Amino acid sequence: MSLPCHTSALLLVFVALAVAGAEQSEERSCDVVGDESSESQMERALLKKLEPLSHMRFNVTVEKGKTENYIYQFRVCREVNSTSHDFGGLVQTDRQNGKTTVIGRINETQVFNGSDWIMLIYKGGDSYGRHCSGEKRRAVIMISCKRGVTASSFSIISEEREKEQECFYLFEMDSSVACPAENSHLSVGSILLITFVSLIAVYIIGGFLYQRLIVGAKGMEQIPHFAFWQDLGNLVADGCDFVCRSKPRNAPATYRGVGDDQLGEESEERDDHLLPM
Repeated sequence: MSLPCHTSALLLVFVALAVAGAEQSEERSCDVVGDESSESQMERALLKKLEPLSHMRFNVTVEKGKTENYIYQFRVCREVNSTSHDFGGLVQTDRQNGKTTVIGRINETQVFNGSDWIMLIYKGGDSYGRHCSGEKRRAVIMISCKRGVTASSFSIISEEREKEQECFYLFEMDSSVACPAENSHLSVGSILLITFVSLIAVYIIGGFLYQRLIVGAKGMEQIPHFAFWQDLGNLVADGCDFVCRSKPRNAPATYRGVGDDQLGEESEERDDHLLPM
């Protein structure tokens, strides 16, 4: 084989390996039940909101006597075991015999939400067999709002398998992704107050610097428009004095005691008695 042909063959092998590795590394994600065109904007938005949890794995162990000893493994919109290609998003493993049962698959996903929760449903799990008329299992995961926590408290609540139909496994966990966005918008009053305070600060600081650096004022004269504010203070004081007084300014007091006018009148009468006859 010539050198160019050998080089081309090696390149083709490397490209094929790279493509195969990329396909293996790309994990499957949630596929909402129904046609892709029927997915609503809300469902796409919720799946996007759950993306921060997709790289995490959750496990919980359940022991009920000697007959039931299971490990439940859960991933958000990802396969628990990507090598098996079974689309299993929530898997049950029997610790006694190692048997694995798919509770729900990510290729049959439903998602709903409320004000502070998101409900993720994986349908299409392995058949029950003797229970629930042999229908396929499904997992319901209730994700409740808890701020400051990416994910915690994954646990199983119950398994409803005594009915004839619509049986399910119920799980719950806490996560901040289920929390509503915090409203950080300021009210109109707050905006006006901040604007007013900012203008006052600019006026005082700018006026002070102007009076000190440009005019060369010292002391209290550095306050911008000091004479105006001084007169304004006096006018406000006069206004308060005028409005707040309960009686006229010149009205005599109810009890005046011995006044100067009384002393004056008495002194004149005494002088009259001292005049010679």
